[in-house]
Amino acid sequence: MKRFLPTMQREINMLSARDVRSFFLAILTGALLFPQSILASGFGIFTQGASALGQANATVAHADGPSALYFNPALLTELPGTGMELGTTLIYPRRDFTSDTTGREDFTDSTLYTPSTFYLTHALNDRFSAGIGLLNPFGLGTEWNTDWEGRYLATRSEIVTYMFNPAVGYRPNSWLSIGAGLNLLYLDATLEKQVKLAFVGLSDGQQKFTGDGTGVGFNLGILLKLNPKIQFGAGYRSSIKVDIDGRVNFTLPDPSLAAILPDTTAQTDINLPQQLVAGLAFFPTDNITLETGIRWEDWSSYDELHISFAQPVNGSDFSIYPKNWQATWAWNLGGKYRLNERVFLLAGYLYGEDAIGNATFEPSVPDSDSQLFCLGATLNFDRLTISLSYGYQLLEDRSKNNSYLPDVNPAVADSADYARGRYESQLHLLGVSAGYRF
Repeated sequence: MKRFLPTMQREINMLSARDVRSFFLAILTGALLFPQSILASGFGIFTQGASALGQANATVAHADGPSALYFNPALLTELPGTGMELGTTLIYPRRDFTSDTTGREDFTDSTLYTPSTFYLTHALNDRFSAGIGLLNPFGLGTEWNTDWEGRYLATRSEIVTYMFNPAVGYRPNSWLSIGAGLNLLYLDATLEKQVKLAFVGLSDGQQKFTGDGTGVGFNLGILLKLNPKIQFGAGYRSSIKVDIDGRVNFTLPDPSLAAILPDTTAQTDINLPQQLVAGLAFFPTDNITLETGIRWEDWSSYDELHISFAQPVNGSDFSIYPKNWQATWAWNLGGKYRLNERVFLLAGYLYGEDAIGNATFEPSVPDSDSQLFCLGATLNFDRLTISLSYGYQLLEDRSKNNSYLPDVNPAVADSADYARGRYESQLHLLGVSAGYRF
């Protein structure tokens, strides 16, 4: 074993400063970003209520229960009395990779994710309303086998966020409502991947990053009743800077390697994007509600990550790596039909752009343009309301043809290490929520 260490030291010394920084930054970057896009570009989660999911989230200009607090806090003034809503979404992602180098196919492990929500709203009087929300605004993940072609890019990536969102709504007159809220966010992230050591005659090592942090933001909303049949609504969520304290741990085939790749603590931050949504709701009859809308997400705020290490890793105590993401747009259309006093039928469609250019596309964040098709139903039982919706999200096939491989020196990399090939992704979403009016 000892005879391989001088060889490995020489190989590491061959790495440029940029290569070294990129290698260890990838450990942290992958932990902050997860590889499934859920109704949004990047890594946002917009499954905030089963009824809203059934309408492809075209619920910014009309109130559809307490979850309206998330989409537009001004809609709180449209909710009478006291209401509570509890819900979850079962999300089953599927991802396939076909290698350009070997033709081999790999698949993600079968994992079920369940982002959940709780909302409580109360009308204080005819003008003022208030509410609180507990939700998961960003997250999810993926898990590949440890022997898949892209194992030096990612094997397991996961991010979980929790947000506490108190909000108030105010109606100064019959045609205008405004709202505002505070967003308190906690983030927890994990990344695992393999470390290539074959060039010094060793089996793969493993690396793992775990980290968490908090951030604060705000949200605003407005509702305009243009006439009895048309309403305009808009909502804004600010960017949230999350300061993250983490730790990098290595599992290595020989303890002597720890002198070069030591376990250490690390600090970084990430700016979660500001978001703007707007919608126009139509009420052509008493039984039909239609809404069309747009969403803008400023992923251009994610231009780079700067990582600081408490203990130098291979002689470097910081890492800087550019990402250069871009702002995105999405368009949606949804509707609700009242079949009778108890049954409402839901349907919706959404098309969203991706945030990641070809130069920085990699398996940890396999974003691409996507389409979402939704159906659902809401059942009313006096004070109790139950909603059930299904969504199918199809991400367009995307090819990785770049040389993104920050953790392996190109001089010792095999062509297959880059995981170049075609990525196919799809998601099945089943949302269920229950609401109660006191």
